[in-house]
Amino acid sequence: MEGLLAEINNKKKDLSSGDKYLRRGEAQRAKEEEEARRREEARKRRAEEADAGSSERASKLRKEADAARNASLARLRESRKPTPTSTAGSPAPEEEKERYNLSPDECIRRLRLYGQPIRLFGETDRDRRVRLRAIELEEDRGDKKKSRQDDFKRAVAEREREEAERRARGEVVKTEDKNVEKMKKYTEGGPIDLDLIKTDFKALHPLIYWYFKALLKEWEEYLEARDDEVKRTAQGKLAVANHAQSAQNLKPLFRGLKNRDLAEDVVRHLAEVVHFCQRRLYSKAQDAYLRLSIGNAAWPIGVVSVGIHERSNQGKISDNVAHVLNDEVSRKYIQAVKRLMTFAQTVRPPDSIAQMMG
Repeated sequence: MEGLLAEINNKKKDLSSGDKYLRRGEAQRAKEEEEARRREEARKRRAEEADAGSSERASKLRKEADAARNASLARLRESRKPTPTSTAGSPAPEEEKERYNLSPDECIRRLRLYGQPIRLFGETDRDRRVRLRAIELEEDRGDKKKSRQDDFKRAVAEREREEAERRARGEVVKTEDKNVEKMKKYTEGGPIDLDLIKTDFKALHPLIYWYFKALLKEWEEYLEARDDEVKRTAQGKLAVANHAQSAQNLKPLFRGLKNRDLAEDVVRHLAEVVHFCQRRLYSKAQDAYLRLSIGNAAWPIGVVSVGIHERSNQGKISDNVAHVLNDEVSRKYIQAVKRLMTFAQTVRPPDSIAQMMG
């Protein structure tokens, strides 16, 4: 009886403590809260792992940067040390750089020749030699615009120096030349016969040589005959400098004509230029000059190396070469020839305006 009463009391306690069943909403809410708790725990765990990984990467990057800096400092210290020559006798790279070793006076002289300052602020002798070498290499690589400016400046300076010395000595420019007789012999016989190109090609060299020599001498006398006021103007100094520069640039041409080692097509075009200038047909002389300087060859686009067969026009492309583009020496003396043609037209104008150069 007592056991039955105890069981009844327990059931009453359970019924009085709360509801026996859960609603569906409450169960769903409890499930969602559990999932949110799990997601939050997973997020925190991933954030902790990411922080640990980033700190590891940062420490790794710091170690790599320190190693690179130490290596660069070591290379810098090694480069400052003198490198001995190898056992085979070949010079080391640093010694190869030191081969370009000039005395300070020679270095100063060359820098002044290029119109450069002889010493920059904080510059050592070795830095100055390196700068001079860079300037000379820039000249050798063919910086054409700067090279032309330097040539012109040197021609102007040389001409002004000669004029100052001549005025200081009180000398008069001598127009006599020991080769006047040869000039008259080769220039007073009338225009060059173009048939000599086929009959006697070697006879063209002295004719062209002495014509340009006589024209250059006449140009010099023409400039000296001007008034002193005209000579002192900027235009007058420019004309004198052009003459001096042309005389300097024509030396390779005169040497080639004298030794008869110029290319045949160059001599042929020069003979045509001289022939038409002597006849005062400057328009035709300009056409011959254009054939000499830039040629009349077609651009080899779509003609060569198109297929496996050789094209018939390939031989035509290599004939008429633009000689002005061959090298700097050819460009300079061909340009000087054009100045002589302009002067010839000035002192001996054509009979018709149609025969003038453009």
